[in-house]
Amino acid sequence: MSQCPCQSGKDYAECCGPIIEGERPAATAEALMRSRYSAFAKAAPEYLETSLHPDHRSDYDASATKKWSEDSQWSGLEIIATEAGGENDDTGMVEFIASYRYNGGHHRHHEKASFEKVDGIWYYTDGDIVPPGTVRNANPKVGRNDPCPCGSGKKYKKCCMAG
Repeated sequence: MSQCPCQSGKDYAECCGPIIEGERPAATAEALMRSRYSAFAKAAPEYLETSLHPDHRSDYDASATKKWSEDSQWSGLEIIATEAGGENDDTGMVEFIASYRYNGGHHRHHEKASFEKVDGIWYYTDGDIVPPGTVRNANPKVGRNDPCPCGSGKKYKKCCMAG
């Protein structure tokens, strides 16, 4: 038994596995999002294509997707928010952060993904990248001749500012 990559806490064979293998459809937009993350982690580009809305498949590259997903180490999925996307809905949105390592760097893909149900089957349609927020320093600005905030006793310009 192995934990599902989508971090639901369930076993893969009872969570995303049956969805990816085509044994049952995803019941909700969130379940489809989780299964798509697991498909990236398991390098299953065929499922990624079939779970993509038919109107958006024209530029899908299965071999490039497979190579990229195999070359990445998938470290986590965090669901931030969902809007609609339930069993009785026809559209939905899932905001998520997918974490992975690629080419030696750690990456976080933050997206608001849109989903549509067609004939009872959920499909991923597209998504918008969520840009990182601006970080503002809440502390007052340190002047060049002020004591260094590191506590060394030196002036800022001769301590941390110089380094």
